Amino acid sequence: MGIYKLLVLDLDGTLTNSQKEITKKTKAALLKVQQCGIKVILASGRPTYGVAPLADELCLDTFGGYILSYNGGEIIDWKTKEVVYSKLLDPHVLPYLYDCAKKNNLAIITYKDEFIITESPDDKYILKEAFLNKMKIKKVGQFLSAINFPIAKCIITGSPDRLILLEKEMNEYLKGSMGVYRSEPFFLELVPNGIDKAHSLSILLDKLGMDRTEVIACGDGFNDLSMIKYAGLGIAMANAQDIVKEHADFVTLSNEEDGIVYMLEKFLLIHQ
Repeated sequence: MGIYKLLVLDLDGTLTNSQKEITKKTKAALLKVQQCGIKVILASGRPTYGVAPLADELCLDTFGGYILSYNGGEIIDWKTKEVVYSKLLDPHVLPYLYDCAKKNNLAIITYKDEFIITESPDDKYILKEAFLNKMKIKKVGQFLSAINFPIAKCIITGSPDRLILLEKEMNEYLKGSMGVYRSEPFFLELVPNGIDKAHSLSILLDKLGMDRTEVIACGDGFNDLSMIKYAGLGIAMANAQDIVKEHADFVTLSNEEDGIVYMLEKFLLIHQ
């Protein structure tokens, strides 16, 4: 089995195929990995509610795996359901985030329980997010008034060319006081300062008494780059963004070709 004790997987474009499902072949391989004593971590920009069904499908509760949701804003021990780590958005920044969306005629969302909260329930990207997470969309009349509870992140949605410009503008204005980056070309993530998958992974490793050399991290998107560079073995999917592939130690097959299985067979000697 080698030196690796922790397998960190992004979900969309990595663990799941285009139908947002884990194939039977990939599921079988991941159950086998866990039976061999390797812990699986599901690391996603999704809210915890949107990760939970996949964690249950892979029996993370039985094998002691973890969910790393909100791009690392929350870490949950899926066996005990204990929140190991949580970092929330500063509510004082919300009016600025909202204004950035409104002045550019873009939609903004956040999450509460099983709901996506937004003023724009018919936005095509928000509908995509709801499908992805199996969540309901709750329309509110005024976004800022509706957010009277702590939140882990917001997302501004829109066409990639517009978000590239807005990402640059917001980063210049905020000057590193919070995280602004795209998890998908059409999703602009707005998260607390210092939150990314690598940072939260380092916190979890400290708790588990493990070193990053013992970690395999697999992903495809911009928000996977930090953990792929951080891990002892960074794996990019064949369908990954070019910059992710450039920084990976190995490029596996795509998420449509059971790329996770191919990688496990190569590096963990897990065979079907």
